[in-house]
Amino acid sequence: MSQVIQNSRSFESLPIKHQFIPDQGPGKHRIGLVVLSNDYTTEQDFINARPNSDVAIFVSRVPNSNDCTLDTLPKMAPHITKATKLIVPEGHIDAIAYACTSGTVCMGYDTICSKVHSARPGVPVITPITAALDAFNTIRVNKISVLTPYEANVNAAIAMYLENAGVKISAFSSFHIADNEVMAALPPDAIFNAAIEADRSDSEALFISCTAIRALEVAESIEREIKKPVITANQAMIWQALRISGYKKPLQGFGTILTQ
Repeated sequence: MSQVIQNSRSFESLPIKHQFIPDQGPGKHRIGLVVLSNDYTTEQDFINARPNSDVAIFVSRVPNSNDCTLDTLPKMAPHITKATKLIVPEGHIDAIAYACTSGTVCMGYDTICSKVHSARPGVPVITPITAALDAFNTIRVNKISVLTPYEANVNAAIAMYLENAGVKISAFSSFHIADNEVMAALPPDAIFNAAIEADRSDSEALFISCTAIRALEVAESIEREIKKPVITANQAMIWQALRISGYKKPLQGFGTILTQ
């Protein structure tokens, strides 16, 4: 038996006499966030946009390949339930966001919900693409321009998903990147310039897909330049997560949808 264990048996700590009533713990509005293992951006965006300490963000991660392709994206599926289980397992959560646009499109929203609900039955599930569709409906736009970082096959899947949901695409532009590290290294000013290039006069809004790129940082400045709403993947998730968790106040500095 170690000396530490022997000494601990003879140690006495004094009980606190002051009585207290337990509260509900940190966060009046609690959001669970399942992020990809190699995502540098989503967690920071949620924290930076968090309006105050009434909103608590609890994060878990899933293993993910460095390549964003239609072959690698479904390989996350077996890990989603385990990652969800690690989010304050005995605590209350208002909503859980799975932070991968292309992964949701590739695997399907119902699959993501099933994986999350295996760990947390009944908790509302948010994904970037479904939150974006809700945002389009809220601001009443139907024809959009799209900007992504993805390779061609992933772009095709994103376009098909949007069109199947009834969204018209005026133009679809891309950096054509498969490497997640390169996506994370896209400077915000590069995203800004690409967004201006991607916009079209006949589109009602611009959608910037992918949670891994730093689009939220420049969303409002893009809106000022193109004079129309900009919806980014993380922005849409934050907006929907706040609404579902019961936080209704507008946020300034992150684009039109968060002021709704």
